[in-house]
Amino acid sequence: MASVSYENVTKRFAGDTLAVNNLSLEVKDTEFMVLVGPSGCGKSTALRMLAGLEDITEGQIKIGDRVVNDMPPRDRDIAMVFQSYALYPHMSVYDNMAFGLKMRGTPRADIDRRVNDAAKILELGPLLKRKPRQLSGGQRQRVALGRAIVREPQVFLLDEPLSNLDAKLRVQTRIELQKQHRALHATFIYVTHDQVEAMTMGDRIAVMRDGILQQVAPPREIYDNPANMYVAGFIGSPTMNFIPVTVNGTTAKASGFELELPRAPGVEKGILGIRPEALDEHAREGHGGLDLKVEVVEVLGSDQFLYGIVGGDAITARVDPALKVAPGDRVRLGVDMRRLHLFDTESEKALM
Repeated sequence: MASVSYENVTKRFAGDTLAVNNLSLEVKDTEFMVLVGPSGCGKSTALRMLAGLEDITEGQIKIGDRVVNDMPPRDRDIAMVFQSYALYPHMSVYDNMAFGLKMRGTPRADIDRRVNDAAKILELGPLLKRKPRQLSGGQRQRVALGRAIVREPQVFLLDEPLSNLDAKLRVQTRIELQKQHRALHATFIYVTHDQVEAMTMGDRIAVMRDGILQQVAPPREIYDNPANMYVAGFIGSPTMNFIPVTVNGTTAKASGFELELPRAPGVEKGILGIRPEALDEHAREGHGGLDLKVEVVEVLGSDQFLYGIVGGDAITARVDPALKVAPGDRVRLGVDMRRLHLFDTESEKALM
């Protein structure tokens, strides 16, 4: 396996459209790296440049110690799994997995070993004689991954591979991909717009916006210490509450409440960030709190979310699902003071 590095990589399309802007990113050998962001943020373009499917405008990409900017895709020793399975409908599972190896002139005994080894990892053994039409969506995705595995590449590239699956199957396949990554001891670079996939699968997450890398860190660090408002708002569901405040020393004052910050941020204005789970129905005297006028209640079994107004600000809170509350009620919410964030009004960078 191998590491991957993007060094000041830029991609411009016709009309000077900037898809990726000065991307520098190190992916460690055997790491599961997730590139995440909304449509048009440059994540798939970054992956396609690594695969050799898009030319690089500026900078360089390395796989291991090799600069691959001008190297044909077939010589990069990578394998790519796309959103569409792209299986040959007239071929069996075995033949779909073996096809690329046959085209390369790989000896038959070696093909048979590789296909059967991959089938064992992916639990496809009983399905090797079936045609794609006889498989479920999840099974087809495993065949597509198996076709990549048999090539024994240095790096696996996965571009939105779960997008065509239903919600239940996405969860199952997410778990399978993590197991396969561990079993293969491989370098995975995975592109998704789904922040849940990113948080649950990646060793590290690279969050992108408008072609620019915003933050790279393990999932927990991204969640607990977002670099800016964009990352804070994109990672987490429901999204973080953002509330304009004026600051006097350590006191942050919003339109409907005041809170004492853990330290003075050195600014007079800011955007207070509070995740919904940092608000609950256990307000304590002398520790600050919010009076929420409830507008919408969502009960999701193990979770209950309240959407409402405090002063002039919209607030979302995650509360005990056993709490009896209805639209129009007022609920006093406590605040976990250890989990407050403050962002600069102009730059949107994190201040605390």
